[in-house]
Amino acid sequence: MFALIDCNNFYASCERVFNPSLNGKPVLILSNNDGCVIARSNEAKALGIPMGAPAFKFKEVIENGQVHVFSSNFALYGDMSNRVMTILGAFSPKMEIYSIDEAFLDFSGFEMHDLEAIGREIRKRILQWTGIPVSVGFAHTKALAKVANRIAKKFTDRTGGVYKIDTEEQRIKALKWLKIEDVWGIGRQHARRLKEMNVLNAYQFTQLTDRWVRDMMTVVGLRLKLDLQGEPTLQLEDVRDKKSIATTRSFDHNYKDLTLIKERVTSFAVSCAEKLRRQHCCCQSVMVFLHTNGFREDQPQYSKNIVIKLPFATNSSIEIVKFAVMGLEQIFREGYGYKKAGVIVSDFSPEDNQQLTLFDSRNVKHIELMKAVDNINRSMGQQKVRLAAQEPGRVWKMKQERLSPRYTTNLNEIITVST
Repeated sequence: MFALIDCNNFYASCERVFNPSLNGKPVLILSNNDGCVIARSNEAKALGIPMGAPAFKFKEVIENGQVHVFSSNFALYGDMSNRVMTILGAFSPKMEIYSIDEAFLDFSGFEMHDLEAIGREIRKRILQWTGIPVSVGFAHTKALAKVANRIAKKFTDRTGGVYKIDTEEQRIKALKWLKIEDVWGIGRQHARRLKEMNVLNAYQFTQLTDRWVRDMMTVVGLRLKLDLQGEPTLQLEDVRDKKSIATTRSFDHNYKDLTLIKERVTSFAVSCAEKLRRQHCCCQSVMVFLHTNGFREDQPQYSKNIVIKLPFATNSSIEIVKFAVMGLEQIFREGYGYKKAGVIVSDFSPEDNQQLTLFDSRNVKHIELMKAVDNINRSMGQQKVRLAAQEPGRVWKMKQERLSPRYTTNLNEIITVST
């Protein structure tokens, strides 16, 4: 039996933990540089504000105080997530942290226990210890646990935030209720195609032939179908180490100067390299992307990415920056105002098990150099030592006009209590 634990409206809930006056009121969380809506409370959803909506389109609603708006406080959200996941780890030795606000638990061997009682205890403990409300769904497969969790969250008044699918009757009823576009793992393209075939819910999807699903949705779609049919196919994954690392940002305004964008991409590449070293990995692929502001239809649009295959695996900031800038120079075009760029590294291998080549190999001198840089930055503060290409005198800050305090990660911003 699997359980999926999902934090309800996680980012908004984090803000409410330290500001209870927000309870019952519409709350929005904005993306980097306060660009788009990335999280909404139920009350904000009821106002018709869609996910991903550009903030400027709802400027009037925001400014007249109809909703409470916050910049992304990822330091706070990340720390609260760690606290929730630590609590969940005490309930089962087998856990997959699926996202910042979701985790699967494997309850194999708990057949003699009252799982719904365990689910209620999970909700009670997390709420008591962190203030974050969660929903819990139980089922014999991961995909069905997702469905059960959705029911637990949708019908909290009736389920108490905990729901278990453990009979065939419950499974069929739940799948007939779930719209095809809401099925975990079915994206917009597949959902549109299935609707054209009059497949409107999850149950109808499970009635398709295995061959059709495999041919049209690959083996991944077939595994999902089998999981929804109650046949355990999707297992817990070990995601302690990431398979790719991305650093991306929207700019505070449009940039046309290659030099300015190059400095930003350099910083993104350095950030990726630092994360690689913390994970004790090297990468052998670097992707760089660049695009204009898609919401400005009055401006010319351009979007491009490039993948650079490295001749050797590395986690050196110097080497990764070299290839990232090389990629940027190939995709940059004059005459456009660029709003966002990013660097994504992938194709990982352990840093202590590298295959050397005769002519092209990483500079071994960088290994000790990077260790020294990381130690200095760790002890004296981030970016105390930077590459010259990062322009030491320049301090880039995201636009975060509505940022709440980092209550749990910065001693200067801890909550104060009045007596």
